[in-house]
Amino acid sequence: MTTSTKVSDFKAIILKLASPENILDWSYGEVTKPETINYRTQRAEKDGLFCEKIFGPEKDWECYCGKYRRIRYKGIICDKCGVEVTRSLVRRERMGHIELAVPVSHIWFLRGIPSKMGLILDRSIQELERVIYFAGYVVTKINEDERKKVIEEIKKEYKQKLRGLTNAEIVSLKGQRDRTIRQIRGLFVHQIISEIDYRDFSIKYGQIFEAGTGAETLRSIFEKTNLESLAKELIAQNKKASSAIKKKISKRLRLIDGMIRAKIKPEWMFLTVLPVLPPDLRPMVQLDGGRYATSDVNDLYRRVINRNNRLKKLIELNAPEVICRNEKRMLQEAVDALIDNSSRRGQVMVAASTGQKRVLKSLADMLKGKQGRFRQNLLGKRVDYSGRSVIVVGPDLKLNQCGLPKYMALELFKPFVINKLVDQDLAHNVRGAGRLIEEEIDEVWAILEEVTKDRCVLLNRAPTLHRLGIQAFKPVLVEGNAIQLHPLVCQAFNADFDGDQMAVHLPLSDEAQNEAKGVMLSSNNLLKPATGVPVAVPSKDMVLGCYWMTKIRDGLLGQGKIFTNYSEALLAKTLGYVHLKAKIKVRMPDGEIIETSIGRIIFNESIPKGMGFINKTMRAKDLRKIISEVIDKFGIKEAAKILDKIKRMGFKYATTSGVSWGMDDIKVPKEKTQWLKEVHKDLELVQNQYNEGLLTDGERKSRVIELWNNITERIAQKTPETLDPHGSVFNIFDSKARGSLEQLRQMSGMKGLVVDPTGEIIELPIRNSYKEGLSVLEYFISTHGGRKGMADTALKTATAGYLTRRLVDVCQDVVVRQEDCGDKKGIYIYREDEEDMGNSLSLRIIGRISLEKIDGIVKSGQLIDKETALKIDEAGVDKLNVRSTISCQSTDGICQKCYGYDLGRNEMIKMGEAIGIVTAQAIGEPGTQLTLRTFHTGGVVGGGDITQGLPRVEEIFEARPPKGKAVISEVDGQISQIDEQNGNKVIQVELSEEAVKSGSKKPSKNKKKIIEYTFPTGTMLLVDKGDLISKGQQLNEGHIDLKNLYKVADREAVQRYIIREVQKIYTFAGENINDKHIEMIIRQMFSRLKIITPGGTNLLAGEMIEWSRFQKENKRVMLKKGGEKATAETLLLGVTKVSLTTESFLSAASFIETTRVLIDAAIAGKRDNLKGLKENVIIGKLIPAGTGYTK
Repeated sequence: MTTSTKVSDFKAIILKLASPENILDWSYGEVTKPETINYRTQRAEKDGLFCEKIFGPEKDWECYCGKYRRIRYKGIICDKCGVEVTRSLVRRERMGHIELAVPVSHIWFLRGIPSKMGLILDRSIQELERVIYFAGYVVTKINEDERKKVIEEIKKEYKQKLRGLTNAEIVSLKGQRDRTIRQIRGLFVHQIISEIDYRDFSIKYGQIFEAGTGAETLRSIFEKTNLESLAKELIAQNKKASSAIKKKISKRLRLIDGMIRAKIKPEWMFLTVLPVLPPDLRPMVQLDGGRYATSDVNDLYRRVINRNNRLKKLIELNAPEVICRNEKRMLQEAVDALIDNSSRRGQVMVAASTGQKRVLKSLADMLKGKQGRFRQNLLGKRVDYSGRSVIVVGPDLKLNQCGLPKYMALELFKPFVINKLVDQDLAHNVRGAGRLIEEEIDEVWAILEEVTKDRCVLLNRAPTLHRLGIQAFKPVLVEGNAIQLHPLVCQAFNADFDGDQMAVHLPLSDEAQNEAKGVMLSSNNLLKPATGVPVAVPSKDMVLGCYWMTKIRDGLLGQGKIFTNYSEALLAKTLGYVHLKAKIKVRMPDGEIIETSIGRIIFNESIPKGMGFINKTMRAKDLRKIISEVIDKFGIKEAAKILDKIKRMGFKYATTSGVSWGMDDIKVPKEKTQWLKEVHKDLELVQNQYNEGLLTDGERKSRVIELWNNITERIAQKTPETLDPHGSVFNIFDSKARGSLEQLRQMSGMKGLVVDPTGEIIELPIRNSYKEGLSVLEYFISTHGGRKGMADTALKTATAGYLTRRLVDVCQDVVVRQEDCGDKKGIYIYREDEEDMGNSLSLRIIGRISLEKIDGIVKSGQLIDKETALKIDEAGVDKLNVRSTISCQSTDGICQKCYGYDLGRNEMIKMGEAIGIVTAQAIGEPGTQLTLRTFHTGGVVGGGDITQGLPRVEEIFEARPPKGKAVISEVDGQISQIDEQNGNKVIQVELSEEAVKSGSKKPSKNKKKIIEYTFPTGTMLLVDKGDLISKGQQLNEGHIDLKNLYKVADREAVQRYIIREVQKIYTFAGENINDKHIEMIIRQMFSRLKIITPGGTNLLAGEMIEWSRFQKENKRVMLKKGGEKATAETLLLGVTKVSLTTESFLSAASFIETTRVLIDAAIAGKRDNLKGLKENVIIGKLIPAGTGYTK
């Protein structure tokens, strides 16, 4: 059996600079006229930009003149109009060409930074531009014999003129002679001279040199350039050059080497033939008023054709050089504008549209940015079979169900319904079936029920911040127009029912349906991938219901009764002898008699038997703990059932409880008035002291603030006591169903001090609570903070989104591709980092593989589960060596053992899992919770700003020098002295005894060496006299510069510092992320190397490459006899830089700096092996991860 080859069956894509022959091969004919369509007949003009002869017919199977119509003439070329009878679809792929009268330069290779033409010729962009735009000349040839002759003649002439001259005249003549000779000797090939110099030289010494101007001259120079000999020349120069020049030479070498390997000729950077985009990709559409809207590219092509035709005519007519030259320059500018209009901004705005201010959108602009081809159409495709509607709560649904409005379902499942209608002979064809659907006959609804029964739909709520933002559900058809959503999945979607909308998608193929049912079903996604904590946990009403039913209250009907078993107790409740919340005694199945209530018995019936009897009042965190334990002991499927039971029970009893909220349920503490009077006396005292000059203004202010804070705190402690312990409000707060004591304080205590827009505290507090009502002034000053909060949130969302995008880009190609890489190094997890992390040692080592043995607890190579982790924690281990993605030795992706547990699935990570994306989402999703503030260190001299929150996370991942930079010790030693000198603090560090003098092996016996560090007076020092310090240790408050730390200390110190710092920020915001995710980003930050010596590999010194490519190259070389390995240094780069240095040009081009990436890829003939996820999405293949993963 022969296998059919599909268009998508390819392994890699290569991007190369096209030769004129290539362009002619692609073309179906030359476009010679600037016309687009004939406005009278509305048909394409022959030989114009929309010509049917060149680009194919506008109507399927119909030629231009109408001689041949219908599919039976397929493939015939009409003898009358020359149009091939074929599908009109070919107008999307057939290209044309324009024969240019003179070669023009390609603006990308001229103006791209660094300029590729400039690198080959070793000239600056400015000089080359002068030649290309006819403002300068380039020397193409020098006749050495003539040069010698002219110099001889000048010397002769000088000697003749000497006779009879005064001394002064002789000196001036000598100077003139030397100048002239210097000028003549200074001429060299490829020198660029101005027009005035050229005129001057050509009149005087025209015989010595030849020079030309314009792109054609440069092209002929490039044509004569032999890249191989140039490369040899440069290698020879490089050996003798100084370091600054070496840098430049290596840049040129890299470019030339890439071109030689890709067999690209330098003259191809000049266009002699210009390709024309297929017409359906630059359409022209008629508007209502009979006018036309056209793509900007058409306008730009028109200008090129007009100028090209005019130039051809002028050349034919033998027009004066100056006129031709002007036309050539205009043609050059027209082609520049067509290719990349935005990079011409610096020059005169050549490319303004028809009289308006709007700049035309060129070919390059169609690729760039968010609206460009890459991001808008290739990475963000629109889908068929989707709908969107408002969501409402569906309390009766199961966890894996959603309510789908039946009319929406009918539209989504239309193809399946039509298929069934035809199968059941209710209709003969698709059109008939469509009509039946419109008539809504009863059979249609029956068929709809049938086709939706075993299919899943996907629900998505924007913004989709992590993978739980899209989940699969089994649809239940409902009346109305709103989608019903299960209340327990709201937290994962971050949805509420105040008008949120959600989109529904229908996976069509069987593979997509299986993936939805297996991987994406909501009942299989109970854990949060960032932390491994259950995300589907009862909240709000459900918590309140469970709390109310399990709370015991004294003095209720049936208190103190004893029952032999559960069923007897429940019967008594049904018959009305016992209250749900009364304290009773019941004998357990194991014979023990316990004190409990009917409510608790009913609650325990919903919980698996293996959990024991849970005899306590249920608050939010208890329910979370129960769900967590159920998942650990009984698995996710069982947990989904339990969740539904708890949900039903919670809603039922929350309704039964009759909890309501009245204005009178919250009371203002009686003591408040008295306390406020007291504080006023204290304030008067402070003011008097200030007036007498005993306090400075700063001290007075802080005293006032302290007094008000104290009173606010006292009132806050008093407010909970005002609540009725069995009242509704207390139940809501105590169960943690909603609200907090902080909110209660504001409602019934006092609002307290607020800040103004600059973050300064306003001395005037808000004395009233919301219940008492705010005065006009109080209301006004409290709006400051409120408004700032709103503005911050809006800005933060964009910043967090951009951070996520960069993280996704840097990790997108990391997939689990190996079982075990055999790494023995791993990383250490330290107990002392606990307070920064907000997580205990045990929580940080769960799900990892240990690399060390602890007797009786864990073996080397064993997976650490919850029990083992607790034992290790209890054993008081200070640090533990575990496997980590940072040290994973896999060349492609990561291995299972180094990653460990999959937090979202509660099992070992599977092969093909796209952990890079999971990582980026785990760090990016809580990003919106972080603050945007940069705190000022309240007026401390030299304190500077300390960045926190989101900007700080960005600062770390981009490896930028931080604001408020801290000083680190560059040596190991002891602090011998801390002095004050000239208003500065000075720390003296005495090098430790073992400090070795550079170059010697033994410790130096000479006198002790001392190093000093100076700080401004107000600086907070983190060290004291006598402290022992180590390399890389922080000496004062602030943030460490990562690159500096990497230089002074080692890689491990940097890794540990990054994890600590990032965790500190997230913990402060109340968010919890597993270390694994941060480690993954660190791995990527250290994943680039700079080649020092290339050895026998194909690498170049100074080249920046991926670690995996370095390993593969060295492996390849070592297989040969006598192969010499390359050496390199590991770089620490920020995530953006890493994303741009990826091997895949498709991935980099769709990130940022699209043009630069494409220029570099094209000139070196780069190959994209489609290893990552983005590349495959762009070219429309299945991603090599998850179910699409192939070994």
